[in-house]
Amino acid sequence: MFTGLVQACLPVRAFEPLEGGARLILPAPVTTEDTGGPWRPAIGESIAVSGACLTVVELVRPGTREPWHDPAADLVFDLSQETLDRTWMGELSAGRRVNLERSLRMGDRLGGHMVSGHVDGRGTVRAIEREGDGGWRFTFEVEADYERYLIDKGSVALDGISLTVIEPQDGRFDVAVIPHTFAETSLGTAQVGQPVNVEVDGVAKWIERLLPAYGVGR
Repeated sequence: MFTGLVQACLPVRAFEPLEGGARLILPAPVTTEDTGGPWRPAIGESIAVSGACLTVVELVRPGTREPWHDPAADLVFDLSQETLDRTWMGELSAGRRVNLERSLRMGDRLGGHMVSGHVDGRGTVRAIEREGDGGWRFTFEVEADYERYLIDKGSVALDGISLTVIEPQDGRFDVAVIPHTFAETSLGTAQVGQPVNVEVDGVAKWIERLLPAYGVGR
C-alpha cells in the first residue's frame, strides 16, 4: 500500500524486454525526505514505480549483473506481461525518469490518499499550462471505463502521484500541480501526448461492486 507521495524520481538504468515480460533496472535512491539517508532496499520489497507496484528481485553492482548487497546497489524488477499490457511501462528506455515510493509501514504518515499500486489503465496528457502562481495546470484524458470513478475534488493517482481531480467532463479532467511536485516528479519532464498510468480511487470501485447486493444499480 502507498500514498502517492513520490520519494524519488530517477532515470532508468536499463530496460530489457523478455519473453512474457520485461526486466527493469533502476539506480538506488540515495536519500528520502524522512531519513536523509540510504533507502537500503531488500530483495522482496515492494516499491511503486510510476504507480505500478513492483518487487525488488535482485540487488546488483551498478552497470553489472553481479549481486551486490550495498545501499548503492542497482534495483532489479521483473515485469509481467499483465503489467506491460495494463501500463505504459513497455515503452520504457534507458534515461527515462520514473517515480518511486516505498510501501507503507505502520506509523507512516498518510499524506496523499490510499494507493494500491494496481494500475487500472492508461491516460494521456492533453495540455500543460503555466499558472500565474508559479504552478502548472495539466489536462488528462482517461479511458472511458474509468471516467465514472472521477469526481470533482476526488483523488486519482497518475504515474504514482496523488493528485486532486478538477472538473471532470467527457473523460477529461484537470489537476493543479505545485512547483515542488513539478520539480520532484516525472511531471517536470512530461509532454503533451505522453501516456500516464492511472489508478482511480479504490473506494469508488468497492462501492460500485457492493451496491447490487443491496438492490441498487440492478
